Amino acid sequence: APSAIGPFQTGTFLGRLRHFIDIIDPSTLFVSETKLKECIELLDDYKHGRLPPGVSDLQLWEAQRIKQAIIHPDTGEKIFMPFRMSGYVPFGTPIVIGLLLPNQTVVSTIIWQWLNQSHNACVNYANRNATKPTPTSKFLQGYVGAVTSAVSIAVGLNVLIQKANKLSPATRMIIQRFVPFPAVACAQCSHLFPPRPSWRPPSHVWSCRCRSLSCPPSSCPT
Repeated sequence: APSAIGPFQTGTFLGRLRHFIDIIDPSTLFVSETKLKECIELLDDYKHGRLPPGVSDLQLWEAQRIKQAIIHPDTGEKIFMPFRMSGYVPFGTPIVIGLLLPNQTVVSTIIWQWLNQSHNACVNYANRNATKPTPTSKFLQGYVGAVTSAVSIAVGLNVLIQKANKLSPATRMIIQRFVPFPAVACAQCSHLFPPRPSWRPPSHVWSCRCRSLSCPPSSCPT
């Protein structure tokens, strides 16, 4: 039956790998509204003990996988498609390609770094821990910090490389290909600390059977 652990043995590396591959599976982006509704109804039936006969564990796991990929567990609302974890790869790949384009100008560097950090910020916000209200200013602080650090580092390193007269043009081009990596890495640090309410003590502690240890069993989410 569905639980917070999932259908995979997360005590092993292979199990954890399969679990995260399952989370980012882009096939859930194509789930219809009818299919999503059926999955939610099936899980509700399971929760209230009125599961139809003949429903297998595999069907329950698949229903939960689809629901978790689309519906935010705290708000119960649909996550906008580009900001779902399952949409991170297909929607983020064009931005990554843009970051790695050769011979970029200062303007193009700023645009691609801004797009990348904007996408990351939206993904973080859409998948946030919403059990406690968090001021929007906290998310904006992280966003501004991430964009500022990413753009500053990327532009600064590109300028330094262009002024390095001792380097051959071929060497400068190769080094410039690696500029996005430190810029993005430093920006992610800015994303993590100010805007993440999940770093604060949680309002509920969940057991391995998806039962809150600080609230009645009736309030346990599916």
